[in-house]
Amino acid sequence: MLVIGIAGHELDARERDWLRHDACAGVILFTRNFASRAQIAELSTAIRETAPRPQLICVDQEGGRVQRFREGYSALPPLDVFGRHYAQDPRGALAAAREHAWLMASEVLASGVDLSFAPVVDLGRGNLAIGDRAFSADPDVVAEFTRAYVEGMHSAGMAATLKHFPGHGSVREDTHVDTAVDDRSLDALRSLDLVPFAAGIEAGADAVMLAHVVYPQVAPEPAGYSSRWIGEILRGEMGFRGVVFSDDIGMAAAHSAGGVGARIHAHLDAGCDVVLVCHPELVDESLDAVAGRPLNTMALTGLIGRGALGWDGLLADGRHGRARVGLGGEGVA
Repeated sequence: MLVIGIAGHELDARERDWLRHDACAGVILFTRNFASRAQIAELSTAIRETAPRPQLICVDQEGGRVQRFREGYSALPPLDVFGRHYAQDPRGALAAAREHAWLMASEVLASGVDLSFAPVVDLGRGNLAIGDRAFSADPDVVAEFTRAYVEGMHSAGMAATLKHFPGHGSVREDTHVDTAVDDRSLDALRSLDLVPFAAGIEAGADAVMLAHVVYPQVAPEPAGYSSRWIGEILRGEMGFRGVVFSDDIGMAAAHSAGGVGARIHAHLDAGCDVVLVCHPELVDESLDAVAGRPLNTMALTGLIGRGALGWDGLLADGRHGRARVGLGGEGVA
C-alpha cells in the first residue's frame, strides 16, 4: 500500500481520485499543507470523506527543525535537549521526554491526524540529516528515552514509530540527497545502533520506518528494500510484529532500486507493508505501478483513530497546560 503526499491546503480533483484508488492507504502532510489548526482539521475531514476506506493521516511532528505544524501548536524542542539534560538529571530528563511525547501526540490527534512518525531513535553521531533530532550518542541512553517516548505517545492514544531502522545516525551522508553506506558488521550494529530499536520493540512500538542506508556487510541493498533486514533481522531475530514503513521513495538514496515502479516493488517484495510516496509528482506513476498487486489492506488498521479528537477537550485538560509550560511552549496559542 501507499501513503501519498498532496500539494496544498485543500484537495484538488486529481488528489480525490488518488484517494479512491485501492492502493492508497493514507496521506502524509508537510509544511506545504499547513495554514492553521482549523485548516488541518478540515483537510483531514475531507480526506476521510473522499476515500472509500479508512485512511491513515500522518505527519512528522518531531519538534525542533522537523515540526510541520507550528502556528497554534506548542513549540516542541528537538530531542537532543533531553539527552543533554540527562547528564544532570536522568529521571527528570526521561519524565520531560515522556511529556514531550504526550504533548506532541495529543496536539496532532486533536487536529484529526492519526500519527506522527516518532520517535527518532537513531544515535546522535554526526549524521547530517539527524543532528539534534537524536536523543544522544549513547545507545543505552537512547534506549531509555525510547521506552519513555513510546510510553508517552501511547498515553495520548497514538501509535509509536521507531525510525530509521537499523540506525541512520552513525553515517555522515544525508539520504535525502546522497547515497549513505555504513560498512560496520552486524555484530557492531547489534551492540550500538540496534539497541534503542530493541528497547522500543520491547516497549510495544507499533511501527518501524526503514533507513535508505546500505550496510554492505549485512546486505547489498539499502535496508528499506532488504529482505535480510526486514524479514530475517527485524521480524525474525528481533520479533517485531507491527507495521513496517519505507522512508520516502523520492529521496536520492532510494533511486538505486531503479525507477518509481521498481522502487515500490523492491520495498514491498522485501517486506515493507507501506511505501511512502511523499512527492505528489510521483503519485500517478506509483499508483499505476501497483495495479493488480495483492494488497495487505489490514496492515494499518491498528494505527488509525486511536485517540480523542478536538482541541476544546485538549485545551481543557490541565496536563496540556502543564506540559507546555514545562517544555517552554507556554507562549504558543
